[in-house]
Amino acid sequence: MTASSTPAGDKLVEVSGLTLAIGAKGRQIVRDVSFSVSAGEFVGLVGESGSGKTQAARAIMGLTPLPLLRTAGSIVFEGEDIAQVGEKRLRSLRGARIGMVFQEPMTSLNPSSTIGSQLDEGLALHRPQLNKAMRRELALDMLARVGIADPKAALSAWPHEFSGGMRQRMMLASVMLLEPALLIADEPTTALDAVVQRDVLELMVNLTRERNTAVLLISHDLPMVARYTERVIVMKQGEVVESGNTAAMLAAPVQDYTRKLLEAIPRRQPARVLPAAEPVVEVRNLVVEYGGHQRLFSRTASKRVLHGIDLSIQPREIVAVVGGSGSGKTTLGRTIAGLIKPTEGDILFKGHAIHRSDPGWRDYRLNCQMVFQDPYSSLNPRMTIAQLVGEGLRQVDGMSNADKRARVAKMLQEVGLDGKYGERHPHELSGGQRQRVAIARALVRHPAFVIADEPVSALDVTVRAQVLELFAELQDRHGFSCLFISHDLGVVEQVADRVLVMQSGRIIEQGSRDAVFDQPQHAYTRTLLSAIPALIPTPGGGMQLKWRFDEPATAAAAIATPIPV
Repeated sequence: MTASSTPAGDKLVEVSGLTLAIGAKGRQIVRDVSFSVSAGEFVGLVGESGSGKTQAARAIMGLTPLPLLRTAGSIVFEGEDIAQVGEKRLRSLRGARIGMVFQEPMTSLNPSSTIGSQLDEGLALHRPQLNKAMRRELALDMLARVGIADPKAALSAWPHEFSGGMRQRMMLASVMLLEPALLIADEPTTALDAVVQRDVLELMVNLTRERNTAVLLISHDLPMVARYTERVIVMKQGEVVESGNTAAMLAAPVQDYTRKLLEAIPRRQPARVLPAAEPVVEVRNLVVEYGGHQRLFSRTASKRVLHGIDLSIQPREIVAVVGGSGSGKTTLGRTIAGLIKPTEGDILFKGHAIHRSDPGWRDYRLNCQMVFQDPYSSLNPRMTIAQLVGEGLRQVDGMSNADKRARVAKMLQEVGLDGKYGERHPHELSGGQRQRVAIARALVRHPAFVIADEPVSALDVTVRAQVLELFAELQDRHGFSCLFISHDLGVVEQVADRVLVMQSGRIIEQGSRDAVFDQPQHAYTRTLLSAIPALIPTPGGGMQLKWRFDEPATAAAAIATPIPV
């Protein structure tokens, strides 16, 4: 059975002159947008945050939130104008004919329902001819198809019991169970590591190809779009500025905005030569073990998450830590920062071992600051920006309130936020601005050592480039050392002096950035580097897809050749 009755190559959905505004006469969020997706086609929709790409895609399903209204244009799906149908008809199309995979599976999966009940819900609604036993068999088969090791156990499990990659597989399973004609995938792999990204996307390609399902892939990850899509649509401030064949557009972009997006892709910088010096921070035989949970008559076994880690970080050096989800890289960063108590091992600061009971612990904690992954959840929403940045100066002895205010104002200027931002609250800022505040808060004390945990993972391509450029400028100006934790290999290739590769709580490979990226010694490192392609500049000002190790040479080859999950 195929998902679509529309022959491959024929237009499945056609959006013409779509305009969305806040109220009938309010500000236009999407203006005169037109594009089409054919049956079986893989189309990318790209642009910065706020470009309107998600709202334009949601309009196809009639999911634009109030007070956002469609004030002009049409959306024709399988010959039917969605604007002319009622809510009852839209509900019958959602899921059954048009499916959507959202950006964050934990917020789109119901935490109070088991995986089985959530898979069953759509089948019961849209396939009333199937009895409960038949629906269960279909659910088990689909869970097996998406790579769940024990489908029967998964049916009775809850969403929080699975990793992000597993939850995204289950979201894909719930959508593909109904065999939709169109799948809208909105940033489906943003928070996933490189290998899991590849697995989820290859799975999506294989499942949709079998059913002739068209895919509209919304993403700011241009290398991923280059690999998986045949055609791409570029949006800016609510308008389509360029569209066409993906490979051709990458090779020779017409619009300045498209070139700007391509130029913002992280790329390797010349290697720095740092003078030899005593390490700022050292870690020796670091072990972290989580105790088991107490049950009624027993206790579960403890779990070791870090196994004897050794590392050192020189003055002004940026050491990147990469690895899959669950490899222990964030636990390592939090332990070094003093947020997790180590089970064994030593942390040395400027040559001296420090422990929580030592007099030097306070000095170390003040000189070791952390930039967290999600600034919105790490910034107190009740405090102003000036108060948040000034928090780091509370324990500074001999500094007057006037001097503190001056230091805060100067720090905000250094991160590109002028004085008016000081009185705002976090919700009044964009994601990129909030990340600038998080960086300012970490650096306001002029620390010797900064731990940056996925500091740009949730940012779009241009904002990410701005934040990375800012981070490099501040690091050069203030001279702090940095442990940079990331799953984005492109970002690591741009910022790192040295790279550590972690797997299952161990460092399996380390070396200079160029050595690790160009001549990886461990099979897992090679797998990581092979998972996601790179876009490299061409003489004509465009970009070309590059595979590090024995991968298909073009996006079309990736589409045509299934890769087992």
